[in-house]
Amino acid sequence: MLRLEAAGYVNAGKTNLHEFAYGITSVNPHFGTVPNPVAPGRMAGGSSGGSAAALAAGLADAALGSDSGGSIRIPAACCGVVGFKPTHGLVPLDGCFPLAPSFDHAGPMATSVRGCTAMMEALVPELRPLQIEALDEIAVAIAWLDLCEPLVRERVAAAAAHFPRRRTLELPLPEGIGAVFMREAAGVHRELFAAHADRYGENVRTKIERCLAVTDDEYEAGLRARERYRARLAEAVEEDLLVTPTLAFVAPPLPVDDLVVRDAVIRFTYPINILGWPALALPCGPAEGGLPASVQLVGRPGDDALVLAVGEALEVAL
Repeated sequence: MLRLEAAGYVNAGKTNLHEFAYGITSVNPHFGTVPNPVAPGRMAGGSSGGSAAALAAGLADAALGSDSGGSIRIPAACCGVVGFKPTHGLVPLDGCFPLAPSFDHAGPMATSVRGCTAMMEALVPELRPLQIEALDEIAVAIAWLDLCEPLVRERVAAAAAHFPRRRTLELPLPEGIGAVFMREAAGVHRELFAAHADRYGENVRTKIERCLAVTDDEYEAGLRARERYRARLAEAVEEDLLVTPTLAFVAPPLPVDDLVVRDAVIRFTYPINILGWPALALPCGPAEGGLPASVQLVGRPGDDALVLAVGEALEVAL
């Protein structure tokens, strides 16, 4: 926040979010449920749901979010705004309460890709913005469209069609890595939870109890699975960018149980946290019920400026 204020941004206030940033609904038992301004009665997404909702409601021009499994991109998709998860470690996490440190990212959210780019220039002074004149300069691989609801698939495919140099890629989803995330979350909360378990909301309390039950063998197996997954995707994605849906569906209706929908919601975002690659969530048109669909642009580690530049060009094309 200090870097943004030094660049001229003004702190307009704090927003609500999922408790401890550990969830994807922003249904918070202590401070209430974050509303979705573009889809009343629907989930705003999480964990940074308040940031996305504030942008969608016109209460702010820019916002910060945290992203450990999709917590910037999921609410951006649900609320029809833009969210950017940088390369892991690029934006400092000083002052942020951790969730699972090797998965944790901080990044910008805005009503446009240019808004995210401007924030990244303030957050990472050494970042050198790029200019993409035409999308035919960029080769993309498209994945996971077959796993989407029909109109979401249609909208993301139409967005991908703006790239003349494109191919469809059969890309695996991760398996067996969750124990790594859970062991890290257990390490963060172990002492606090031991002293204050009764003050945790039921949703997060249930997840922390499961995290604390992860065994050493499960954790070590998860570490090995993560390295295999990283190597496999690095070899499979040869193009400049990967194009996927951000979510397989539009914002689900409330009430919603995070423990029930979590796996489906993070299906396309969590793999990118495993990789630590930069990823942009960008609205790409109305889908089921007239609610916004979102396309995800993913680059290689360090290709943050490229992802943002391509995102700006795609936003104009859309």
